[in-house]
Amino acid sequence: MDKTQFDLVVIGAGSTGENVADRAARGGLSVAVVENGLVGGDCSYWACMPSKALLRPGEALRAAEGVAGTAAAVSGALDVDAVLRRRDSFASGWDDSGQVEWLEGAGLVLVRGTGRITGEREVTVDTDGGGQQVLRARHAVAVCTGTEPLVPGIEGLREARPWTSKDATSAEAVPDSLVVIGGGVVACELATAFADLGAGVTVVARSGLLGSMEPFAGEAVVARLRERGVEVLLDASARRVTRDDGAVTVETDDGRRVVAAEVLVATGRRPRTGGLGLAAVGLAEDEYPEVDDTMRVVGSDWLYAVGDVNGRVLLTHQGKYQARAAGDVIAARAAGGVVDDAPWGLHVATADHRAVPQVVFSDPQVASVGLSSAAAREQGLNVSVAEFELGDVAGAGLHRDGYEGHACLVVDEDRSVVVGATFVGPDVAELLHAATIAVVGEVPLERLWHAVPAYPTMSEIWLRLLEAHGRPRSD
Repeated sequence: MDKTQFDLVVIGAGSTGENVADRAARGGLSVAVVENGLVGGDCSYWACMPSKALLRPGEALRAAEGVAGTAAAVSGALDVDAVLRRRDSFASGWDDSGQVEWLEGAGLVLVRGTGRITGEREVTVDTDGGGQQVLRARHAVAVCTGTEPLVPGIEGLREARPWTSKDATSAEAVPDSLVVIGGGVVACELATAFADLGAGVTVVARSGLLGSMEPFAGEAVVARLRERGVEVLLDASARRVTRDDGAVTVETDDGRRVVAAEVLVATGRRPRTGGLGLAAVGLAEDEYPEVDDTMRVVGSDWLYAVGDVNGRVLLTHQGKYQARAAGDVIAARAAGGVVDDAPWGLHVATADHRAVPQVVFSDPQVASVGLSSAAAREQGLNVSVAEFELGDVAGAGLHRDGYEGHACLVVDEDRSVVVGATFVGPDVAELLHAATIAVVGEVPLERLWHAVPAYPTMSEIWLRLLEAHGRPRSD
């Protein structure tokens, strides 16, 4: 059994693990990265990249159809085979050699196999070659194993061999019909993508869509899906699922039956911690480890849980953000340096609490950051909401004929700062970072009035939202 020492051992070589390892190595530490799948993780091969590659052709087609002059030049439907080939290219053909080359070029040591914690600062790897290797960490172990789809205990569901998001984003062919169980981001995006690709889609959701966001966001997505022929069953729960002769039947609690070629489960995620050995250090095996804002596990001075696996925010960009803080603080602590762990400091992920940006690449797109109005009120903030129709902004009308969209700002009146923003409409993703800067920077409304949006762009929505709120009075 080979024993090897490093300053840091990272379990999981997804985007989060890569960033933890890279930042720590830049800080002067020796780092081993353990991975039992493809280097680059879910985002590169089964989530962010392939899903957006599936969604973009439909967006581009709708954009062309939405402008007089180009609409007449568009004929026919999407070339499904070409879409799937393009998707394959963005997933690198499920070949991680390029990612491995980057990792090794960054001075990191890759250990292929399944790692588990077997003691303090100790990781035992069942290597792909069939042996075992024990890695000892002088300073820290970082768990970056992410999450996996949660398949609920619906009668017959597991026996019906459902798709998860991983199956959907890597599908080699488009089914004639698809039932999507769920109402969150994954459900909305994949319902949009497969409708674009010609499948007959039904969505079964226990309540509305995108329930954690402003209500008008989910309502807009429901309306558009229905306009495009997608059957959206709201306030409906799947009660029983059966597969017969290749077809899947989903029975709902109100007696409806939906028959399709495939069923996709998009009902949430769970931490990928089973078999990780957390019990060896006194932690629950199947729960999200509790961490502080430096991503160090509460009660430990050497164990970190970074990215989706800690359950704080299940988003790739937020995992990378946490990873940069964690990699830097591990290096700082190893060197006996100063740790900047005050809010918004170098070594903390403060934005996780109130300043998380997110884009849903549905039709229409939904982009949000910070707190919804409901969440802000639940936190006891004295808020007002300013709203405006995006279609009434000159830049939006130029962007697409008959542009339909909506936007709102959530304002903390006691501090006169924006604490949340939501934009719904075609291509609103590109509006989001300005809102993120306003929320993170706690820019006073008085100063935002001086951030003049160029005319005629969609960013003029900022001026209209400020006008809807009203110019702050100077005391």
